[in-house]
Amino acid sequence: MAKQVVKEIKLQIPAGKATSAPPVGTVLGPAGINLGEFCTKYNDATKDKMGDILPVVITVYDDRSFDFVVKTSPAAFLIKKYAKIKSGSAKGSKEFVATLTKDQIKEIAEIKLPDLNAYTVEEAIKIVEGTARNMGVKVEE
Repeated sequence: MAKQVVKEIKLQIPAGKATSAPPVGTVLGPAGINLGEFCTKYNDATKDKMGDILPVVITVYDDRSFDFVVKTSPAAFLIKKYAKIKSGSAKGSKEFVATLTKDQIKEIAEIKLPDLNAYTVEEAIKIVEGTARNMGVKVEE
């Protein structure tokens, strides 16, 4: 008989730095999975991306076993990283706080493509450009 899915949990955790302390412990503890085992597996799977924040989808089964899928970093995180800023504009597209080139936007779009609702890099570029614009980051040729 196949395992029954009990819960699906979505978290954003810094790569290679999962611990059983909050927020990971407080969310996964009630789900009944082994926190130490999850932290070890997650840290091993993400140690090459240290410093990035990675979304993870954890599927918990009825026998308290689990699987997880690590997604690509959020577009906003990547835009801030490439633009070397701490946060976006408080006024959105009305006030620009940084500038990115088309090439940088294309790089971000290629990284995000597997997780975006887009089939081509050109469609992904449009999505990332919109996110950048809403954060107050100007896109130049």
